This record gives sequence, structure tokens and C-alpha cells, in this order.
Amino acid sequence: MPFEPPRLVSPGVLLTDLYQLTMLQGYFERDMQDTAVFEFFARKLPECRNFYLAAGLEQALDYLEQLQFSAAELDWLSGQGTFKPAFLDYLAKLRFTGEVHAMAEGTPFFASEPILRITAPLPQAQLVESRLINLLHFQTLIASKAARIVQVAAGKRLVDFGLRRAHGAEAGVYAARASYLAGFAGTATVLAGAQFGIPLAGTMAHSFIQAHLDEVAAFEHFAHSLPQSVVLLIDTYDTEAAAHKVVGLAPRLAEAGIRIQGVRLDSGDLGEHARRVRGILDQGGLGAVTIFASGNVDEYLIRRLVEGRAPIDGFGVGTHLDTSADAPALDCAYKLQEYAGSPRRKRSEGKATWPGRKQVYRRYDADGRCAGDTLTLEDDAAEGCALIQPVMRQGRRLHASPSLQQLRAYAAQQLQSLPPALLGLERGADYPVTVAPALRALADAADRLSGGPPN
Repeated sequence: MPFEPPRLVSPGVLLTDLYQLTMLQGYFERDMQDTAVFEFFARKLPECRNFYLAAGLEQALDYLEQLQFSAAELDWLSGQGTFKPAFLDYLAKLRFTGEVHAMAEGTPFFASEPILRITAPLPQAQLVESRLINLLHFQTLIASKAARIVQVAAGKRLVDFGLRRAHGAEAGVYAARASYLAGFAGTATVLAGAQFGIPLAGTMAHSFIQAHLDEVAAFEHFAHSLPQSVVLLIDTYDTEAAAHKVVGLAPRLAEAGIRIQGVRLDSGDLGEHARRVRGILDQGGLGAVTIFASGNVDEYLIRRLVEGRAPIDGFGVGTHLDTSADAPALDCAYKLQEYAGSPRRKRSEGKATWPGRKQVYRRYDADGRCAGDTLTLEDDAAEGCALIQPVMRQGRRLHASPSLQQLRAYAAQQLQSLPPALLGLERGADYPVTVAPALRALADAADRLSGGPPN
């Protein structure tokens, strides 16, 4: 039988906030079924980000297409004593029948620009809020972090090592997907390889070395066990001494037709160890053996090592990637922008939104670099390329989703189109995003509709 890649078990519709269900019961009882428009966007960029990279749309569309309450879920809700039988009968028939417009995964975006719009009957559009934020927020967070790392790595090989520090199984797998989309070369997470076709990479743990009484015996055992991919971890005891042992072992392995491909450093001053190890390997005739580094690596350390010309060929990035340690959350939201044909606008202090169905137009200069965006209404054409496109109608995809390889290539092209000042690690000048007069006029109309000027 053909192999079917394993998939993460769907958590079901109950992976939501309680208030989504309590609001739905209220909508149901008042027959509030008119069309609602919600949009997902980030309110602002943190000080350590110049842009975000959109990701997670594929999983969001999967969720919407599969949306359905199971009999077991409905039985459990019934037992809580909160929800009425007629409402539970309504939930049993509920499916997502709406439309989705979105930016393509791999598109850079900025504050206040929606990357996804849901147009559906109010109960449907409301119910999906929590899970959509959960999916889009996380992958966008990790893709944006990974894109920074890719920019400073200057073409060196990058591998996601973060599963063990990720906040749960789903986070580990989706972090691998998001980082690969953003330009990483592979992942150590096997399920991500099986599910998404991401190249797998990995070596050995220190425990493998420690389990042997002799370090050379451990190296030789591993090489014969995995002759097609011999990368040896050499910092368990004495890094430079182990490098000398690798040089001594190489001829014996060569007689068996086995070539040592690389060594890995995982502790200490990675730059200094790499220089010493490179010298040892080169003097021993192993100039083709690569040096791979891991261990508390982030983009700032990678930049220092690259700028210092440390002879490191690639990096495994774990904790700092999968937790986006310097910016662990987006200030993002999924907000009602229109209901029953009328604009809606939140006016809370510091959290005011732009109403209506919006579009983002991106302009480019003569060199193909992004020159500025216009945030406006869907029917208000502006100069540039429209970034938000229809992807789902009547609860079904309009076309087959692009492959992860296609998304990865698209993301690389998009990142290359950003102004160089945005690709650095420090906060640069804000990218110009202009709010069109038509959108400002609709905001004024929404304020009058809701009873006053914004706070």
C-alpha cells in the first residue's frame, strides 16, 4: 500500500474560547444571521521587527473546510448545562459556507494590513475566530523570525532544531513548516518531513558518545550505522582533541568506502572552536569536511559569526526559533469590520480599527523593490499590485493550494524585493503604508453610526 503521510490529529471545534459559543447562542436566539466581515491583522510591529511574513493560510483553510461538530462534542456540550437543545441542534448542522480572501503565504506585510478576510453569516465568522488566530499567529510569528535568520546567515545552511523546546506537538511541526517556507534548508522534526516533505537533517546526541567507553568507537559505530550521512558531534569532552580523532579515523573509514561529511559543534565559543577545528581538519587532509554549529544559536550570534568570518558552514537553530524568543507574540487581532452591509469599527483606546472590506496595494520602484503600500477599501482601486485575493467561496477552496516548495520560492522572491534597510536586525525607518481617503471617510461614517468620534 502507498505510504500516507501522518497528519496531526485535528483538535476539533471545541478548540475555541467559551465566549465564541455563548455569543453564538445569543446570535442564534435573535436570528442574527446576516453577513459579517472579519479581518485578521497585526496592530503594530515590535521594536525588533521591520516586517512580518504571512504564513499559516493552508492550515486555516483546512480548518474551515473541515469545520463540523461531532456527536461526541455535542453530547459533551449538552452535559454542561449552558447550552439549550435547540441551539445544539443548530450546531449539529453548522458548516462554514463563507468566503475567504487572503494574502499569499510568504508575503511580507506591515501594521494594520489584513492578511485574511472572512465573509460569512455572523455565527460562522464568529465561531472560527480563536482557531484562526491560533493558526495564523503562530506560523506568521515563526516565519517572520526565520526570515530574519535567513537574511543574516548569508547563504549558510540552516536547520530547525526546535521541536524539544516548542510549546507542544503542533507548534513543533508548524514551526518546521513556517521556517522552511521562510528559507531554512530543513528540519530535525521527522513528522514535519513526513507531512510536508521538508528535508530532514540530524546527527547524534551527546548521549550516543557517552554510551560508548571510547569516543573514537562511538564515531566509528555511528559512521558504519549511517554511512550515507556521517556528521560527528565532537564537543562531548574536548572539542579539539575530538577533531584530531576524526582525522585519525577518516582513513580507516575511507577504506570501508565511508566519507566523513561534517562535524558539529554544540557548546563553548563556537567561532573560536570552529577556527581551531578547521585548522585541524585542513592539516589532516579533511578540507571537504564541513563544520555545523548549534547550541543556543539566534540571528544575533549568527551575524557575529558571519561578520567575524568564522569557518562555519551551517547552523541548527532551536529554542530561539521555535519560541521566537525576542518577540514571542504578535499584537494581532481578528475584528468585525462590517455587518449586515454597514461598516463596523472598534474605537477602544489604543485599539481602534479601520472598518470595511479592505485591500492592500503594493507599489514597486524601477529596481523591483517595494516602495510603499496603500491600505484602502476593496472597491477603491489604487496604484500597485493587489495583495489580497479570493481563495475560498461557499466554504471550498477556489483552486488547489500551492506546494510548500512553491511557497518557499515565492517567499524568497518577496524577501528579495524588500528595501535593504528592512532586512537588518535593528529597527529601521518605517515602511510607508498610506491609509487612503476612502477608508478614512468610511471610518468617519462608522463613527457616526456608532454614536460619536473615536477616542
